Formats: sequence, structure tokens, C-alpha cells
Amino acid sequence: MEVSPDIWIEKYRPRTLDEVAGQKEVIERLKSYVRTKSLPHLLFTGSAGVGKTTCAVALAREMFGDSWSMNFKELNASDERGIDVVRNQIKQFARTSPLGDASFKILFLDEADALTQDAQAALRRTMENYAETCRFILSCNYSSKIIDPIQSRCAIYRFKPLSDEAVCEEMDRIAKAEGIKIEDGAYIAITYVALGDMRKAINALQGAAIVSETVTAENIYAITSNAKPQEIEDMLTYCFEGDFETAERLLRSLMYDRGIAPNELLNQLYREISSSTTLDRKVKVDLIDAIGETDFRLSEGANADIQMEALVAKFVKAKIE
Repeated sequence: MEVSPDIWIEKYRPRTLDEVAGQKEVIERLKSYVRTKSLPHLLFTGSAGVGKTTCAVALAREMFGDSWSMNFKELNASDERGIDVVRNQIKQFARTSPLGDASFKILFLDEADALTQDAQAALRRTMENYAETCRFILSCNYSSKIIDPIQSRCAIYRFKPLSDEAVCEEMDRIAKAEGIKIEDGAYIAITYVALGDMRKAINALQGAAIVSETVTAENIYAITSNAKPQEIEDMLTYCFEGDFETAERLLRSLMYDRGIAPNELLNQLYREISSSTTLDRKVKVDLIDAIGETDFRLSEGANADIQMEALVAKFVKAKIE
């Protein structure tokens, strides 16, 4: 079997709103704009890989038809964060008249939460002054980083992380189109790794399909540099049994033999502990507090080896006490 050389994220990107997975409530509201041919300023907020950019492009396609590319512009605010991008690129596009039969144009500003406060203040005035000729769609991961005057000018759409069912359906569709086989365990691995992020899921599937004709859970974890859930569970078990040496050896094996990043291990440990139904409440609180402290210290530049081993030591002490 020969795997397609295309980048699957782009190859299977939805072209219409109906093709967008896992955001049914949002899609129904956006389709009402298409039916009425009217559009307010919009603010899309949510985690990465949940369909914000895809929805903006699909909305423009359905709103403008064949002339959509002439009346739609996409900018990424993380590339140029200052006030100049608002005064020049954004203002220049917003002030010009739409082409063809369109009554307005759409400017999609991705990662808008990366804009400085001054740039957002300038953007507020631009949105107000050129509302007749241009509608703005802003996309961000954290709506709290968008100033209130902009938020009040927009209809806010909150995109939720994609469900496991939505991710599995999309993986099944791509697998059938590419002629690859996915084992049942691999679906569980993909949803575990993706955490509601479709981009992560598609990348993991393509990477695993390249190295093997059959996509397995083993390949998914290896491609994405994630520990298996069982390995995380084993590490915690050793800690709770007071076996620091074995837990420390497993930690070192994951970090150095497998090359898994400390921050990724922290995320997986947090997921395992927070979802546990057997841990005593006080112990769970102590463990999550220890993870938070380690995460902060790593972000401040502390030595990863020392901090991760100290975390294992805290886990051992928390259970013993």
C-alpha cells in the first residue's frame, strides 16, 4: 500500500459548513447567516484544532460562492502583533469595496489574542468605521485576552473540544478514502492523544499510516511521543506502593529512552490523577498541587531532571502520609 504524499490536514479540510465535524450547534447558527446573506462581526474562541479557521473559510465560501477568494482575507495576528498591521493591512482591506455581487467583504483575523492592547484599540475603531464594507471574524484561544469593546461588538461563538465520536468518525472517513486499516485499539489511542484536537488526530493517523500498513495503538503512541496510559498508571502504582526506585527508572525510561517531554508527562499524569475514582480526595488534591508546582518551576527554567524526580518523590510521600 502506498500512502498519499499529500498533507492530510489540508487534503481533508472541510469545504462547507455541513462537513465540519463536532460543532453542530455553532454550524446551525452560522448557516442562518448564509441563508439571510447578513453577517455581524464574529468572535470565535476555543482550543486549537476544533474548527475555528475551517468554519470561517467555509462560511465565506458559502456566503460568496465563486467570488469568495476575492472578498475574503485571512491574517494571522501572531505574525505581526503591533498597531501597524491594523493601520496598514487591515484598514486597507476594510476600506475597499467588495467585488462581484457581494455586499460586504470578510476579514478573518486568526490568533487575535496575540494583538497588543494598542493594536486592539485601533482595531475597534476600524471595525466601527468600515462596518458597511467589511465584516470581521476574530479567532482566539482565550477570549479573556480580547478587550471588552471588541467583544461587545461581536457575536461570540465558543467552540468546544471535539468529542471522541466526532474524531473517530473523521478518522474512519479518511482511512476509507486512503485505503488504510485501523485497529480498534488505535481509535482509543488517537482520541487519547488528540484530546479533542482534530489536527493532532489527523497528523497522528498519517504518521502511523506511513510507518505501517495497519495503524496500531503502539504506532500512534510512538509517532506522537506520548506515554501509554498503562505506563502512566504503572508509574503511579509504584509511587503509591512506596517503590521510588522503580518509579524513577520508569520515569527515566520515558524521558530518555522514549524522548517524551517533561511537560507532556505532566499533562498525562494530571489526566490520570484527575480522572481517578479510587484515590482519596486529600491525596488527589496533594498530587495535583505537586504537579502544578512542578509545571510552574519548569516554565521558570528549573532543571527538568531534578523537578521530575522531585515530583515522583512527592507522589511517594503523599501516599505514605
